[in-house]
Amino acid sequence: MQQYVVQKGDTLRRVAARHGLAYEQLITANPWAAQQPYLQQGQMLYLPASLRRRYVIQEHDTFDRIASAFRFRKEALEELNPGLSANQLPQGKTIVLPGPTHKHLIRLSGEYGPADLERDIQEIQLHYPAIEWSVIGRSVLGKPIYAAKIGKGPKNLHMNAALHANEWITTPCLMRFMEEYGRALAQASTVYDQEPTAWYQDYTLWVVPMANPDGVELVQEGITPSHPYYERLLEWNGGREDFRRWKANINGVDLGDQFPAHWNEEVARRGKTRPSPQDYAGAKPLSEPEAETVYQHTLSISPERAVSLHSQGREIYWNYRDYEPPESENMARIMGQAGGYRPVKLQGSDAGYKDWFIQHFRRPGFTVEIGYGINPLPLEDFEDLCVEVGSILSAFMSLE
Repeated sequence: MQQYVVQKGDTLRRVAARHGLAYEQLITANPWAAQQPYLQQGQMLYLPASLRRRYVIQEHDTFDRIASAFRFRKEALEELNPGLSANQLPQGKTIVLPGPTHKHLIRLSGEYGPADLERDIQEIQLHYPAIEWSVIGRSVLGKPIYAAKIGKGPKNLHMNAALHANEWITTPCLMRFMEEYGRALAQASTVYDQEPTAWYQDYTLWVVPMANPDGVELVQEGITPSHPYYERLLEWNGGREDFRRWKANINGVDLGDQFPAHWNEEVARRGKTRPSPQDYAGAKPLSEPEAETVYQHTLSISPERAVSLHSQGREIYWNYRDYEPPESENMARIMGQAGGYRPVKLQGSDAGYKDWFIQHFRRPGFTVEIGYGINPLPLEDFEDLCVEVGSILSAFMSLE
């Protein structure tokens, strides 16, 4: 059994994916790992021999049928099974199957964090140069906050994700939408039955895929004593070393309560007066660089409409204190129908991005709560979430 030394940024799911193992295999070989919230750098893991998929050839099988059924290149079948011929597939013979071929650039290999985002930005730049990337700000710990730009239309649109740390799965869902948009432009195809060339001509879309990179990394990897905020983060988290329920940024400020839209009333409602895993609105609106970055970026592009992705609930919030324009409700209904989500007129919430956007611009703004469950949502839901989010965002792009 092979041994592996844990490196910075490793999680059980990331290690399993990198070595071609199922998560359950890794836990079986290292039962102690399931009893601690995070892997620690320098720990030793045992890696069971990677269990390749096998298949018994059936009557009338062909290379094409097997490759299609198990999603791989048929040429790889010969590479793994020397002597096997497409002209002669002996019934009853056991063969080794290649791993599945991925159809998307954006996929999960464990949790999706800031390093994954940077890797995928480079991939998208390489494959889809119509999507331009820039750094529009920095987090508390100096991590870049990226924005993508696609389109040459006179009207701007805005999308953002991962304002809340443990809602990080919204980031790869938004990145998958960007990939599908870019690929459809390159191949002159459609996106969820919508025509992206019209989007490209009519709108310039701006996307901030991960607004809270410090918080995302904290949720996924935890902290060690070398972290500059080690003592205070443990205190703010009630002494718990498990940060998977953390929503705030690294300063313990909830970025979902940082925007100047009846902020004082939100502070009174929340009742939080010190840094916390969630619901502490900070000392003042926009006290945090992440919120300030998204705020200033939005002001600079003055979008026609905006959407902020959160999780969970499969709902779309479209109103704010009657500041919203009359078409907002019907727009939310169209988006909801596209993804199977419920439009909701929300009451008793202030200081969110959507709240500020509607109040400031008097234009349609939406919060989309993706998926069902407890945050962070399970990785196994990712592909289904991508379909839901892609359908909703395609409808958002096509609104008139």
